[in-house]
Amino acid sequence: MKVLRILLLCLLSLPAYAQKFEGLALTPPMGWNSWNTFEVDVNEDLVREMADLMVSSGMRDAGYTYIVVDDGWEAMERDANGNLVADPKRFPGGMKALADYVHAKGLKFGIHNDAGTRTCNGFPGGRGHEYQDARLYASWGVDYLKYDWCNTGTADAQETYKTMRDALYAAGRPVVFSLCEWGNNKPWEWAKDIGHLWRTTGDITDCYNCQGEYDMGMRFVLELQKGLEKHAGPDHWNDPDMLEVGNPGLTLAESRSHFTLWSMLAAPLMAGNDLRIMSPEIRDILTNKAAIAVNQDALGKQAYLYMDHISKLIYVKELSEGQWAIAWHNSGDQAFKLRINWSHFKFLGEKTHKIYDVWADKKMGKTGKNIELDIASHDTLFLVLTP
Repeated sequence: MKVLRILLLCLLSLPAYAQKFEGLALTPPMGWNSWNTFEVDVNEDLVREMADLMVSSGMRDAGYTYIVVDDGWEAMERDANGNLVADPKRFPGGMKALADYVHAKGLKFGIHNDAGTRTCNGFPGGRGHEYQDARLYASWGVDYLKYDWCNTGTADAQETYKTMRDALYAAGRPVVFSLCEWGNNKPWEWAKDIGHLWRTTGDITDCYNCQGEYDMGMRFVLELQKGLEKHAGPDHWNDPDMLEVGNPGLTLAESRSHFTLWSMLAAPLMAGNDLRIMSPEIRDILTNKAAIAVNQDALGKQAYLYMDHISKLIYVKELSEGQWAIAWHNSGDQAFKLRINWSHFKFLGEKTHKIYDVWADKKMGKTGKNIELDIASHDTLFLVLTP
């Protein structure tokens, strides 16, 4: 009995094992986020309308699971008990009722807050309130938390995000944890056991080649993903930020390339367009089954940059069951003639592969025969090869 008592005391003296919820993001999360179109101009009627459109557009059935309310949902101060409060004018029904509505649509509910004292737009942050906030999120039915990195002072990113991870786990409701500290502290090196995804860059904007102080176009975000592929896999993903597909700063070809390349990168597919005015062409891009299948492939490999030659970028992604996806992206301002000699792709080995063109939705014969075709400026050829 004495030995048992000693063992029991030893066990009780050990710290509780902290962890993230495992298995929630075995493939990259898919959903819709309010920020890229609406920024802080959000309200509960808008979120309900977006949830309705996620269903009626076919996005939910295509795999888009989460609807995430980004920064701006909070009142400017916590209540007398220190709890976060939804803005009473813009969210009069409260976040629990909104989450219930989203859940009733067969979707999951996500929310935004910040690891600092204030969010990037001045609303109350989570610093010092992690366990209180996690319990509140659980009571509301939150399924996804995007956690930003503004107003954090000298805080250590790894330890700060660990605190929120532990708080979410202690609250007991499984929550996908999205770390949004913009890659400043190289989260790909340490965040695998903390979150399910982590931002690798600053904010994206709906522009192909522009670069501002706080945000950057798709081309620059893409450039910063080189070499990160070894850090991605099931339940731990690099996040090159949300999709600008369908937003006014991108052409249709650029939106198609954006979706192709994010699918190849095994990036979370979080749409950010205004679903109320989504064109059929953009809907067809966002719901393309073959492109989504590449993104959601169970092997969980992120594409790597196979060749960077002047304006021609070639990305390669290994898929399950011996398949490969290859994307040829024209980053230049002029069309070019692409000549594909399959013998150059040594990873294909001696096997012949059937060729499927994702965007043309057609079979293109087999790899025994070389291909020649034109690729327009900022457009992408997206092929899936099957042994």
